[in-house]
Amino acid sequence: MIFYYSGCGNSRFVAESLSEALGEELVFIPDAAREGRSGWTLKEGERLGFVCPVYCWAPPRLVLDFVRRLSFRGKPGYCYLVLTYGDSAGYSVEVFRKALLKVGLRLDASFGFVMPETYVNIKVMKLDTPEFARAKIDRTRGELPRVASLIRDGAAADEVFRGRMAWLYTYVVRPFFYRFLVTDRPWHTTDACTGCGLCAKVCPLHNIVIENSSPKWLGNCTTCNACYNYCPANAIRFGKATEGKGQYHFTENV
Repeated sequence: MIFYYSGCGNSRFVAESLSEALGEELVFIPDAAREGRSGWTLKEGERLGFVCPVYCWAPPRLVLDFVRRLSFRGKPGYCYLVLTYGDSAGYSVEVFRKALLKVGLRLDASFGFVMPETYVNIKVMKLDTPEFARAKIDRTRGELPRVASLIRDGAAADEVFRGRMAWLYTYVVRPFFYRFLVTDRPWHTTDACTGCGLCAKVCPLHNIVIENSSPKWLGNCTTCNACYNYCPANAIRFGKATEGKGQYHFTENV
């Protein structure tokens, strides 16, 4: 069984690739959370995987909240975490391991894949060039069979790149991000908005509704930037920080 979360598609690509290679059932965390599901049954010795992006140098809060509510009938034979991130993960593994321990589970392995940037909500942050994004995806695609083989063999591994000043970013800078930048208040649309409603459809938290042909954010945003990156008219803005920046979401033809 693989639990996964993805906003702009990077983690979905990794989760679906591993699911196909390993023959594992996929569970989309936001859907399971909305349904109120917290209890699950595992077969004897079953592998248990989690795939998600890194937000603010840790797994997304919604993923951690979901994990802390989990309960299982049966114990997994092997438990692993797979992270996607633009450059480094900080202490994401350590944060996730602590959440798992609260429900009596042990993390046996962690893997990381560098994937194209999706977060541009600060002026100095930019998306990767199309060429660099393609190179990241190609490298991940090439590494996935090896990682799937390690998971299949139940290998102990720690292949996550934490980066410089990892502790500082995760435990000092991250709270600042959540206090001031993980919010939907700055989101708005330009006159280019056509009211197509795609932003509401791609929002993994169902945090957008269309009113009077325009999106309205409802206050439960994790700043995954799916609304911004999928908008066909490039009409969605996060304050002024996203002005003049491009868009990215995972496709096979990036």
